[in-house]
Amino acid sequence: MTIERIFISTEAGGKQSEREQIELVVGSGIVGDRNFGLSKWPGQNLTFIEAEEIEAFLEEHHLPHDMTISRRNLITRGIRLNDLVGKEFQLGGVMLRGVELCEPCSSLGERLSSLISPDVSPKMLIQRFMGKGGLRVDALTSGTIKIGDTIQVLAKQVKE
Repeated sequence: MTIERIFISTEAGGKQSEREQIELVVGSGIVGDRNFGLSKWPGQNLTFIEAEEIEAFLEEHHLPHDMTISRRNLITRGIRLNDLVGKEFQLGGVMLRGVELCEPCSSLGERLSSLISPDVSPKMLIQRFMGKGGLRVDALTSGTIKIGDTIQVLAKQVKE
């Protein structure tokens, strides 16, 4: 139940860069990320995905080990993110809330299709990640998240 990798991108569709740690600001997201300060919908500013899901996909399609393919910010290991929807949890010194699943979009399907083969349907790749595409998260407190931080789920269930 740890954070294994951290990525940000300074512009939409731009290359993701890896970080050892990030600063999170309540209501704004990750300092320096393309989505910092945007608030069109809950969970827009921070996304998680399971390392195990990315690795399984890469292995299925004989692709190089590239953990940026999903374009999510935080790569976790050892926790089912779907179980965090509607729950509060602590990561390092930051309190977070799992908002909703981060389902794959058409741009992800097209990007993955271009890595595999033009014969592989983007729609099929989107379906492959449905329910496994990660988690959208809101920060409840500001603070720092670092590689190696552990996720501690709080017993309290969030009421919608």
